[in-house]
Amino acid sequence: LLLSVLAGSPAGFELIWTFTRTELVLRNDGLAAWKWSPGAKPHVTDVNNATDGDILIAYALGLAGQQWGRRDYTAAGAAIASAILAKTVVEEGGRTLLLPGAMGFSAGDRRDGPVINPSYWVFEAFPVLDQLAPSPAWGKLRSDGIAFVDELRFGPKQLPADWISLKPDPRPASGFPAEYGYNALRIPLYLVRGAVTDRQLLSRFRQSTSGASGAITIVDLSSGATRSNLTDPGYRIVNHILACVVDKTALPADVKQFTPTLYYP
Repeated sequence: LLLSVLAGSPAGFELIWTFTRTELVLRNDGLAAWKWSPGAKPHVTDVNNATDGDILIAYALGLAGQQWGRRDYTAAGAAIASAILAKTVVEEGGRTLLLPGAMGFSAGDRRDGPVINPSYWVFEAFPVLDQLAPSPAWGKLRSDGIAFVDELRFGPKQLPADWISLKPDPRPASGFPAEYGYNALRIPLYLVRGAVTDRQLLSRFRQSTSGASGAITIVDLSSGATRSNLTDPGYRIVNHILACVVDKTALPADVKQFTPTLYYP
């Protein structure tokens, strides 16, 4: 949805939104089910939401409503933004936090809860969500989220984990790999897209995740060892973006050419 707005494709957006609202927005709280499988009957195989997905859906609807004068998109985005506030934004230890899903991550759901995923903070979206469903919580999510990311420094590389328990103090959550992995590698991208320019913070991410030949590394937090080197341009561009922001280094040509490979990069 977001990419179709940025590409200026209202037809593409409408096609994706039609699928989304008929196949995924099935929960009674207005959020989207996160897992859909074409080979399963029914297609939704997990009705829990994924809060970063809901943020991106509402954000895209808000942008599309503004850009194309579609009040129906704006209203749909407002409904999802309100549901995000009601079901996934919580106060804990004096901070405003974002639960990764409405179920399974709170202090009442897990012995080590609440459990959070810092890569779910899509900082650029919060101002648009605040227009859709005005609340001081959006500003607090931004400021507390940036401060929190800066404090999450595990192991020799001083990096955040994909999944973090906040009970009693921040630590890699049980039941998940203790690594800076495929989730966390989005954190610096979302910081930069959210206009965060803290040189020390961005440099730490870049230095701690730079691998051989410009690859981004998946890092074992306890040892600091590299678990894998990610060489697809869709991964490598993240650290080049950080170099651009921090040092004004131009992006190399090979990461500016987008050729579809795997979905995630």
